[in-house]
Amino acid sequence: MLDFYFEPYEFVKNLKYMGIGMLGVFMIVAVIIIATYLTNNITNKLAKPHDDD
Repeated sequence: MLDFYFEPYEFVKNLKYMGIGMLGVFMIVAVIIIATYLTNNITNKLAKPHDDD
């Protein structure tokens, strides 16, 4: 039979790894947002606006 038990200290020790993982996810999302922003700005500058004066 399997014996499961909860050790609070082990959970606290693993919070460090969870924080590192969340930081990694935050960094990847930030890179995606910055890349999207830069791509949008570059393509808008390349497209010449039509002046209807």
